[in-house]
Amino acid sequence: MNLQHHKNSISESGFTVINTIFSDEEIDKIIHVLENIDTSKETFRKSEDLFAIRQFLKEIPEVNELIFNENIKIIIKDIFGDKYVAVKSIYFDKPEKSNWYVAYHQDLTISVDKKLELPNFGPWTTKQNQFAVQPPLDILENIFTIRIHLDDTDENNGALKVVPQSHAKGIYRPETIDWNVETEKICNVEKGGIMIMKPLLLHGSNRTTNGKKRRVIHIEFSDRELPEELNWSERMN
Repeated sequence: MNLQHHKNSISESGFTVINTIFSDEEIDKIIHVLENIDTSKETFRKSEDLFAIRQFLKEIPEVNELIFNENIKIIIKDIFGDKYVAVKSIYFDKPEKSNWYVAYHQDLTISVDKKLELPNFGPWTTKQNQFAVQPPLDILENIFTIRIHLDDTDENNGALKVVPQSHAKGIYRPETIDWNVETEKICNVEKGGIMIMKPLLLHGSNRTTNGKKRRVIHIEFSDRELPEELNWSERMN
């Protein structure tokens, strides 16, 4: 894999798509695990439009060895760096009939193990005893997100739409997007492919119109230690 082009694309545009990272067989094994889990846990979010599992790698530990195949390990090491570890993971299932629409936004919070009064950390939110906080900008700028696609995804079943280069503009309020200056790009990803993005990249997705599933595993990586007694709640080496 020649990853330099993808590395450049992430730093310049804020994202890249790399297909054929997982074989069909590997994806089918991941799907098999997902289809056989107990979905009654309170960390699982269920509605007609969305099924989501927070703290995915912790909740479903048997997927870890399937997800971290040789290709993913090489990508983390060569594109991110030696010290990067997973610090947050979510599984999203946007069903065939979903009307789930996601407006443009940045991913501005990290998951931590407790609430502490720290300079430049805040605002805080707590859901089901899980703590999320907006950290200082340099921590956000350092994170990489990998989105693993378990289905072919295009604009008809909720592929991400992004604003290229918006990741380099700090906190960017979506309502201030000037479409005379900015462009929109739809990120089609094949089953078994990945999209890598920076969390500050403005992104959203449209409703599903083609009756096809869109299942995505979202994993965030950082090489930072948090200050004082604060820890990443999902840190996994």
